[in-house]
Amino acid sequence: MQKPAVNLMVKAARLGGNVILRHMSKLDSLNIVEKSRQDYASEVDSLAEKEIIRELKRATPDYAFLAEESGQKGNSRYTWVIDPLDGTSNYLRGLPHFCVSIALLEDKEPIHGVVFDPLRNELFTASKGAGAVLNDKKIRVAERKDLEGALLVTGFAPRERRRVGPHLETLRGLLDTAEDIRRTGSAALDLAYVACGRADAYFEAGLQPWDIAAGVLLVREAGGTVSDFRGGTDFMQSGRVVAGNLKIAAALQKSLVSTGYTRAFD
Repeated sequence: MQKPAVNLMVKAARLGGNVILRHMSKLDSLNIVEKSRQDYASEVDSLAEKEIIRELKRATPDYAFLAEESGQKGNSRYTWVIDPLDGTSNYLRGLPHFCVSIALLEDKEPIHGVVFDPLRNELFTASKGAGAVLNDKKIRVAERKDLEGALLVTGFAPRERRRVGPHLETLRGLLDTAEDIRRTGSAALDLAYVACGRADAYFEAGLQPWDIAAGVLLVREAGGTVSDFRGGTDFMQSGRVVAGNLKIAAALQKSLVSTGYTRAFD
């Protein structure tokens, strides 16, 4: 049985998802803002976020919020972390891969997480210590033991383009052993896919807390591990994430060091 907080988050995520789907038929007429170079938001992001915050605030008026479009509001031991539309670039081009991501943090640690793909009606949920679920079925990370034949996922965040050289060199090295590497355009779904075994491991830099807070908990509760590029735990602050099962995450993290990608952040 889902926790009451998760039930609330699911309702809020579905409300946000409804806003996203309603506007898909008029993508050409949406107002789009370039927040920074190659980083876009649309009026749909803001509308979905307002709907989500309204629902969460009604039930938890004393909680703080950290949302992609409206930023930090309030001060509390408990914080809602919200990405109303993770994969905006995909959405604006009609590429069917985006989601709503909501996490509840207690003292900066995720304790509940929801990632909702409104197009596929796929609902990923997790609570600390209670496991991870996809549409009411328990999920687990893949059991692959090393990078040989692995399916990896990464991303090219706009704010990290100055390090694209070391990143590409790392991809070249990984492709010597991995089956393939995907770049899907939604960090939250990337982590959800690792949690349910659709991908073996994921790494990316330049992420924000709203990109990863819910997905991090999904991976952990599905039996996986999450770290920064050096195996540490400050990924929420640094925005550098490695995720997978214990063995493949360690192998991937070691590869990031050996190829020199990690040194690019020193």
